[in-house]
This record gives sequence, C-alpha cells and structure tokens, in this order.
Amino acid sequence: MRRPDGLPFRVLETRRLVLVAADRVLIDADLAGRKPLADALHAEVPAEWPPDLFSRAVMDLAREQLDSPAELGWSAWYLLGSSDNGPVLMGLCQFKGRPDNRGEVEISYAVLNGFQGYGYATEAVCCLSAWALRQPGVRCVTAETMPYLRKSIRVLEKAGFRLAGPGSEQGVVRYVLHKIPGR
Repeated sequence: MRRPDGLPFRVLETRRLVLVAADRVLIDADLAGRKPLADALHAEVPAEWPPDLFSRAVMDLAREQLDSPAELGWSAWYLLGSSDNGPVLMGLCQFKGRPDNRGEVEISYAVLNGFQGYGYATEAVCCLSAWALRQPGVRCVTAETMPYLRKSIRVLEKAGFRLAGPGSEQGVVRYVLHKIPGR
C-alpha cells in the first residue's frame, strides 16, 4: 500500500484487517473529507465516517502529534476490511502518544456502527497491542472506558486486558494488558 507520493504506508495485517498507520498525508486527507481519504487509502469510506470518538479536534491533535517522525505508529491507525466492492474503512484505533516513562501506552478504538459486533475492534486491539508490546521500553498497554459500555469492555477482555481500577477521569475504569516477561 502506497501513499499518493509513492512512499509506502506503515501497515499491519490480521486475518481480516489491514491496519494503516496514520501519517500527516492521511490525517490531512481525513480532515479534507471522505473523498480525499478514500483516494489516499484506495478504499471506500462509508457515509457515517468518522466514528463518534474521533472528532475533528481529536484528528487535529493526531496531526500535530505526527509533526514528529518518532510518533509514526504511536498515533491513529485506520482499520480496513473487505467488502464486495473492495477495501472499506471500518474504524480507527489510536495510541495516545509514545509510551510514558513507566513504559505504558494507552489505546482507544472505534468501529463504525455497521461493522460492530463482528470482532473487528477486538482483532485490531489485539494486533496493535501485540505490536506495541514488541517495541522497546513498552511494559503495558492500557485503555479506559465507561463501566456501562459493556461492548467496549468485552473488546478489552477478549484482547486479554484486565480491570485495573479507576481511570484518569471521574467515572471511568482502566484496563491493562501487561507484557509477558521473556517475550
């Protein structure tokens, strides 16, 4: 998979998904609208794009984050699946920056409504968590959600995360996936 300038995107693949690391080219295309994003990804972008959790403000922050080349991979990842018409954009996962000084990195995720309930979020979270835990200095991947969001919690549990207690904001719970020693 290549960017419009001919350079390759950073890509991870699972059984059913292609995960494409956002760079400034993709974020700019996303902020410009569905057609520019579809052209950049060579994929269908559904009318309900973007997912609820990924507002323009969030994507503006992701774009700023990617001013540093060291952040590539530690920002948003576009989730592409297959449809009868070819590749289709299903959702986004995002690390909230590089690992902190404790070796922790936080992940968030959202899949468009039409693709929910098929395990795509779990597949993407598993893939990206495994990638993160292979990176130097990463000790664990964390995620925060509301305790009543059972589908979100189920994604985390199926991906191997365990409840770690209260989150960073009032009413939020924190889940953690630790690196297994020796791996």
